[in-house]
Amino acid sequence: MRVLVTGGSSGIGAATAVAYGRRGHDVTLTYNSGRDRAGQVVKQVEQAGGTARAVHLSLDDHETIRAAVAETGPFDALVANAVRWPSMATFTAEFEDYPAADWAASLHANVLGNVVLVQSVLPGMRARKWGRIVLISSGIAEEGTPGSGPYGTAKAALHGLARTLAWQGGKDGILTNVVAAGLTATENQPTPQEMRDAIAARTPSRRLSTAEDVAELVYFFGSAANRNVTGEIVRDGSNAARSAHVM
Repeated sequence: MRVLVTGGSSGIGAATAVAYGRRGHDVTLTYNSGRDRAGQVVKQVEQAGGTARAVHLSLDDHETIRAAVAETGPFDALVANAVRWPSMATFTAEFEDYPAADWAASLHANVLGNVVLVQSVLPGMRARKWGRIVLISSGIAEEGTPGSGPYGTAKAALHGLARTLAWQGGKDGILTNVVAAGLTATENQPTPQEMRDAIAARTPSRRLSTAEDVAELVYFFGSAANRNVTGEIVRDGSNAARSAHVM
């Protein structure tokens, strides 16, 4: 199976690329600025038993999305993991003070960028009458958190996108689902340890999911193991902590 994992140079994206590699799949992973890290992930995928390559893609620049798919596609599966993170200033601002530019940048990248991405891979999937699409969202899309306006709104849009794609792709064997991750223990997680511990204590399992935990969930929905689940939002264990930001 040929797989495209965007934002594959670190975190959940990197773990997902390796999860596919461990099953012997052919993986294209994308990076925006982390070219060296992406190269390291390519080696990890190959060491795990798959084949891999890395290509530049920026959600901000839609032409790079089309070019990446044209250069390395077609694909049987897409994991839309790349994200344009909001400015940290957004999280301390009142809602009425969010600059219009922050809204425009987030929606242009995180919503329209992913729309262009899906539009680019769909023709190849339709031609083969088979495909799997997994959109990576966040618990913030449902629960919210102070200061998450542009980011949370953009992630929530992916839920509507998945429902539309479920109907418009299903007739051609294309299944689309959302994996909504909660706070995930990754190497670049900036959340203070005290807050991590508090959120973990509110989950049923009393721990945060690792990137590898989420990757295995993504792999199921983005593989032939998923036979007929589509249009659903699936939450990982870290996201089971409802209103986890309330301390």
